[in-house]
Amino acid sequence: MRGTLRGTAVGFLAVMSILASSCGGGGNGGGSGGGSQSPVTPTVTVSPAASAITTVQSLKVTVSVSGGSGTATGSVTLSAGSYASSASILSGGVASITIAPGSLAAGTVTLKASYTPDSASSSAYSSSSGTAPVTVSLAAPVLSVTPASQSIVVGQAVQVSVGVSGGAGAPAATGAVVLSGGSYNSASSTLSSGAASITVPANTFAAGSVTLTAAYTPDTSGASLYKPASGQSPAITVFQANTVMVDQSGTSIHVTDQLLGMNLPSWYDVYSNASGINAAFAQAGIKAIRWPGGSWSDAYHWGQGGGLPFMCNTTGSGTGWGGYGTFSQFAADIVQAGGYDLALTANYGSNASCSGGGDPAEAAAWVAEAVKDGVHPSHVTVGNENYGSWEYDLHAKRNDPATYAGTVVGASGYYARIKAADNSTLVGVVVDADRASNWDKTVLPNARGSYDFVEFHFYPQGPGSESDTYLVHQAALDLTASLNYLKTELSTAGAPNTPIYVGEMGSVYTTPGKQSWSITQGLYAGQTLGEMMNSGVVRATWWIGFGNCDENAQGGALGNMSSSLYGWQTFGAYNVFSDGPGDGPCGVGSGPLGTMSPTARAFQLFSHVAVTGETVLTTSASGMPDIRAYAATHSGGTALVLFNLNQTMSEPVTVTLSNQIASTDVTVMTYDKAIYDQTNSANPVWAAPTMTDLGTQTLPMTLTLTPWSMNVVIIK
Repeated sequence: MRGTLRGTAVGFLAVMSILASSCGGGGNGGGSGGGSQSPVTPTVTVSPAASAITTVQSLKVTVSVSGGSGTATGSVTLSAGSYASSASILSGGVASITIAPGSLAAGTVTLKASYTPDSASSSAYSSSSGTAPVTVSLAAPVLSVTPASQSIVVGQAVQVSVGVSGGAGAPAATGAVVLSGGSYNSASSTLSSGAASITVPANTFAAGSVTLTAAYTPDTSGASLYKPASGQSPAITVFQANTVMVDQSGTSIHVTDQLLGMNLPSWYDVYSNASGINAAFAQAGIKAIRWPGGSWSDAYHWGQGGGLPFMCNTTGSGTGWGGYGTFSQFAADIVQAGGYDLALTANYGSNASCSGGGDPAEAAAWVAEAVKDGVHPSHVTVGNENYGSWEYDLHAKRNDPATYAGTVVGASGYYARIKAADNSTLVGVVVDADRASNWDKTVLPNARGSYDFVEFHFYPQGPGSESDTYLVHQAALDLTASLNYLKTELSTAGAPNTPIYVGEMGSVYTTPGKQSWSITQGLYAGQTLGEMMNSGVVRATWWIGFGNCDENAQGGALGNMSSSLYGWQTFGAYNVFSDGPGDGPCGVGSGPLGTMSPTARAFQLFSHVAVTGETVLTTSASGMPDIRAYAATHSGGTALVLFNLNQTMSEPVTVTLSNQIASTDVTVMTYDKAIYDQTNSANPVWAAPTMTDLGTQTLPMTLTLTPWSMNVVIIK
């Protein structure tokens, strides 16, 4: 039996060994292997970038798949509630998924990442998933409450824009807003693309200050994303209704059409362009001109003996070209043909041989030639801006006030010599009205008795520092402040009531930019005419009518073209009438010769007011500070100039005349921002002012002034 049992056991073990070998068992002696293992279940780690977000925030989630000896390949998807992402391919066992704003509902959300191996990993890894919690809160939107204007009058409606925003990239808020302020509550306004516009009716608010509150209530869809919220506007100042009172009893200040003047330069071909110049000036109502052109004057020699004018070379010796024609031609083609009053600037800086200071005899001969040519210069000024270092001056002491005054006085001085040539010609001296300068303090007393008027120039801005707000709202008032200071200087010098001629005026003293042909300079120009009329200025000539495009040697435009300045032109020019299409960069889109810029339009409108023989009337305006008013008598009636200096809002204005309760006819002429904006085109339209005949009117009457507008109202 032993033998039998042992044999049986040995046989059994042999069989088991064979079975083990066939199943891949190796025993202590090892073997070649060749069997397979079961796939491993990997670990899926879900890592949100934040553990708490709002409903309108995006969320970046990093998913990593790890386990076993190899890097997992395949894809993962992310889900939470109704949200499910598309499959993202693993790279290095990692995938990044960004959940878009608005995808997760408010509450505690479980993010589940599901891994699916691809064919390369399916033998090593099985599908798996992982989770991570995120807290999601309803978003508190930000409300912007923006009134169209922060200044209104009692009788003025105001449009208010309300925006409801969850931030950049957030879904648009849905629902409605209600606006309130004081005792006012609007009706509910439904949002469109997260915004609503609400018009608060006129006469809603009393005079004072009011802050508007917008309250947002989400609808069913919006409530899944946003909380109710509110926001406030900046304070709105509410003024009493705009009123303008005209005192018809009059003042002692007489109106003159000599305010309607332009400079013309000898360097521009006024002869070939005479018909165009005269036609444009006539249309704009220009009555006065100044010749031969600014600082050019102190190197300019008019052509004594009937020849062409010439210039001293200001940067070297000798002489050069000085103009296109003789003075006799100018007198005939421009002065007489256009019927203008003429002012000349006598050369103070240089004599005809360009070897020393100006010669009074040359100036006197020029006046004598003018008389011979049939044009009596009403004004002759000795030099141009001779207080400035930029002015050409060959005197031993350059730009010296005592030297200057010494050439004016005495039997051989400018005053006596010019008066001998034409006693009717008024002779003037230049002034700067500069508190920090000694020029006026020396010239005015030293030359007293040898000047009939003073000439002042006004440019309130420097190049590169232009401001539309300053130019439109303050610059003209600063002109009046300078004129008042000049009057004080004259009184101190013992020459009170000396007439003031504003020989040059503009918005910037050099290198004009886009402001020069914008509505902003037009509004400034119109106000300067009103301020000068009220100040009793006897004559004014704007710098300049024609011939002064601002360009470099390569023909490129110069000047300030900043987007902070309002305007559609891509050039800057002192000339306020177009020189035509051939005028380099200034000829692009400025129309044919003589086309009027907004500044020229201001002169055109004011020509209905600046009528010689009429009287300045006092105006008083109340309400918004954006309203300016000037007035004068007008053929037995009243001419009123009204400005709305608000860029965006129309302004109602009630006009009252002190001695009149009705008018047989009222005419309104307007140039405004909307008219100017027609130049914002590939084919700019330089349109004329509008004219509206309102017929018979009871007074007081209410007019609505459009944004950025100049309005001339003729009340019969």
